Amino acid sequence: MKRMRNAEAWLQALVAAVFRESACRAPLGGVAAGRRLRIVDATHVKVAGSNGTDWRLHYVLSLPSLTCDFAEVTDAKGGETYKRVPVQPGDVILGDRGYCHRKGVAYVIDDGGDALVRLNANSFPLLNADGGRFELLTALRSLKGLGTKGWKVWFEANGRRYAARLCAVRKSAIAARRSRDRLQKLARKKGKTVSPATLEFAEYVFVLATPGLDDLTPEQVLELYRARWQVELSFKRLKSLFDMGSAPNRDPNAVRSWIYAKLLAVLLIERLGEASRLFFPWGFPMELGKPLAGVSGGSGCVPDRDFPAQPA
Repeated sequence: MKRMRNAEAWLQALVAAVFRESACRAPLGGVAAGRRLRIVDATHVKVAGSNGTDWRLHYVLSLPSLTCDFAEVTDAKGGETYKRVPVQPGDVILGDRGYCHRKGVAYVIDDGGDALVRLNANSFPLLNADGGRFELLTALRSLKGLGTKGWKVWFEANGRRYAARLCAVRKSAIAARRSRDRLQKLARKKGKTVSPATLEFAEYVFVLATPGLDDLTPEQVLELYRARWQVELSFKRLKSLFDMGSAPNRDPNAVRSWIYAKLLAVLLIERLGEASRLFFPWGFPMELGKPLAGVSGGSGCVPDRDFPAQPA
């Protein structure tokens, strides 16, 4: 137990090392035109005997490889924000409503990336071309049938004005009814009443896309946002296969070490899965011209029994 309490920095360093190595090894880590497609979300981790959120694992998933390329562990006060995620020019980062904060979206733009985020109508005010308030509900009501539509919008953050695009689609009657029912059920538990405007917003899906995605049609933007669900499936795997949802100890240092140890196991398994799908039969990555350090023969992921070890 004493070793576990003191192992956090070591395990975190191992996780960071795997991230660095995976970044140069994954052959399918990017999207068209050299852009990385990434999904960010957070999941809660409880400690023994607790009923609430005690810790959060902030997690970034790369597509199409479905591998984790960044993670951070915080306590329950560590909120969801794009500002936690390191951004490289060309990155496209998908997020749900929890990441719909003006400063966070501005942070992604300023670092050369693009954000695609589910819009929170209450916390993210939009502006029209003349600087006035963009009437979101009025715009959504103009949608005809099940068609999609996009609007040029702006928002303010850090004393600056940023351009963006709102893309929306009307839900089917069944999906809209389910969304309204969920809102009303949650409100009843809290002893509150849902406003008519909130119930009407539940009839639509609307996302905010930053200017680097202007080459996509509204349909393509909304189709791209569908990929965000992959991170939810990843969390289900973490909790069902790795029991990540409940830590067996209350000691803060031990819990953080425990989470990083689980994450390290996940990353190594992801590496094995990637290696089994694509590997170098000649024994080394072509761009390096030699085997990875410390690896005798093979791609650095799996042994290559058909080729002799390459000289260092």
